[in-house]
Amino acid sequence: MSVHPQSVAVVGAGMVGLATAWFLQESGAQVTVYEREHVAAGASWGNAGWLTPSLTAPLPEPAVLRYGLRAVLSPRSPVYVPLRADARLLQFLARFTRNSTPGRWRSGMAAYVPLNERALEAFDALAAGGVQAATHRASPFLALYRTEREREGLLAELQAIKDSGQSGVLFGQLTGEQARALEPVLTDRVGAGIQLYGQRYLDPPAFVRALARAVRDRGGQVLEGTDVRAVRDAPQGVVLDLDDSERRHDAVVVATGAWLERLARRFGVRQPVQAGRGYSFSVPVARMPAGPLYLPQQRVALTPLGNRLRIAGMMEFRRPDAPLDPRRIDAVVDAVRPFLNGVDLDDRQDEWVGSRPVTGDGLPLLGRTASDRVFVAGGHGMWGIALGPVTGMLVAEAVLKGETPEVLRPFDPLR
Repeated sequence: MSVHPQSVAVVGAGMVGLATAWFLQESGAQVTVYEREHVAAGASWGNAGWLTPSLTAPLPEPAVLRYGLRAVLSPRSPVYVPLRADARLLQFLARFTRNSTPGRWRSGMAAYVPLNERALEAFDALAAGGVQAATHRASPFLALYRTEREREGLLAELQAIKDSGQSGVLFGQLTGEQARALEPVLTDRVGAGIQLYGQRYLDPPAFVRALARAVRDRGGQVLEGTDVRAVRDAPQGVVLDLDDSERRHDAVVVATGAWLERLARRFGVRQPVQAGRGYSFSVPVARMPAGPLYLPQQRVALTPLGNRLRIAGMMEFRRPDAPLDPRRIDAVVDAVRPFLNGVDLDDRQDEWVGSRPVTGDGLPLLGRTASDRVFVAGGHGMWGIALGPVTGMLVAEAVLKGETPEVLRPFDPLR
């Protein structure tokens, strides 16, 4: 491959793929984005939209081991693993469990710090470059608990993230009364809280659609309804096999989320990517919260989006194309109902399930594969929205310069 490829394909039109396309354009590449369905069709659409570097950390953590097998087998549990004979899922869970130790978490967190430090700057770069979509200051951003004892786990995690060397991790403790004074939507079941400072949030589908418009406005193609069946390395570039034709490019970035392995495995990417499915819906409120609310014990996120409140949560390890499970929606409703006033949880719209791409060690897969023409960008777990732009910036650099930025080395897709 030439040192500076001119024609680059990106497969996947979620936040990660489109951000990569935008930053490739910044350096002069001609970009074509291929999307099997439509822009923001995957995990980007129903995401909570949080840009929270202070919370962005590896998903495998010691608390997972304390959670217990009995809990994760319940469909009403915040983390749910359907009991079935699935060798691939069992392999993933075994790897996830092996990485849920303090030492592995600290190592993974050290890898995340450089990305987290630049995450919000990458959004500012998109805005400065003309992407017409807003990010909002999360003021306030509240994590809420029934008791002071319940919040000890997040306080310890925030301190550990801070101790890892990440700057800007600022937080304070609140009584239940103080939390309710900041957010009247809360009931007296809130007995303690944590306020995080310096975070942001956005409207995920609106932002990703604006990013697609920006890529098109700068001369790129975004081809929706176009399934890439396979990627082949050829003497004069890479060939993308489509339904009824083929397209040739100098290089390709595979950013297909929970379906990453389908195209990347033949290029040496052996790390399993498991669908960690999340659910969301929106409801009307008598009074909109001023900022995002987080119920860590219930693993539920609440985000003000327009005139409705988006409620998102749960982690379900299942096939990415499995149908929506109504029991999971009911579990989210039951989890948040005791904590909220003036919220009509029965008037739900946009009920959704989407597949977050989760790796067994909690680290995304970013950079060059066994082919110097084929790159991957995915496996962010819950952090694809927050880390999408900084991922795009760094992967574009790897594609166009032919060398991997140092901060991407822990995320080597061939590890």
